[in-house]
Amino acid sequence: MSDDRVLVENCDGYVVITLNRPDKLNAFTPIQNNSLMEALDTADANPDCRAVVITGAGRGFCAGQDLGERDPADGTPDLGQTIETYFNPMIRKLRAIQLPVICAVNGVAAGAGANVALACDIVLAARSAKFIQAFSKIGLVPDSGGTWTVTRLIGEARAKAVMLTGAPVTAEIAEQWGMIWKAVDDEQLMDEAHSLAGSLSKGATVGLGLTKMLVQAAGTNTLDKQLDLERDTQREAGRTPDYVEGVSAFLEKRPAVFTGRR
Repeated sequence: MSDDRVLVENCDGYVVITLNRPDKLNAFTPIQNNSLMEALDTADANPDCRAVVITGAGRGFCAGQDLGERDPADGTPDLGQTIETYFNPMIRKLRAIQLPVICAVNGVAAGAGANVALACDIVLAARSAKFIQAFSKIGLVPDSGGTWTVTRLIGEARAKAVMLTGAPVTAEIAEQWGMIWKAVDDEQLMDEAHSLAGSLSKGATVGLGLTKMLVQAAGTNTLDKQLDLERDTQREAGRTPDYVEGVSAFLEKRPAVFTGRR
């Protein structure tokens, strides 16, 4: 790991990645971005890692880009280069990694912090958490996939409203709108995240990863193309040891013991 701004805890079959700048509400810096990408790459390459949890230290998940690292007096910044170098690769990695990625949002998730959270596969949020598309407050547009992800999650009308006004969306409203999966009591957030990650990590994780890819493709595929993709993906899943184990366990009336191997 590059530094202590991102902590990695190896658990039984999964990892917990914690953004660790609590004094700055875990706002992103280039070093922290690189450390998060390194942690995701390491998890992806580890055959014993079968799920990922991302959360934040302290009272917030992530306040977005650390604006304190930028001084307008230094001249006009190339924010597009920042996005291309740090944030776009992160969002692409979260979507491409064939592991279930759980985000446990423990407080405010603003700007890029909100959109990184919402790019994860399953989002749990403490009831005190808020999602804020803060870009309009500083004259910018949503990035880190926000205009794509949020629009697909909650629809154009709500997406425009939360992005143009910058109004906070509470965890409970986010759950009602389908922006996240579940709002939970603050003190139960990490227990819920660990329980979910532990359960997923013991599942048929090749099949789970393939399911993730299918769901992500459905938003842009025609029905015919999606049917073909399901056929081809099911062929791949049917050749895994976990399929053999799952059927054998069903016939033998015992719990399946999946390995997550291809």
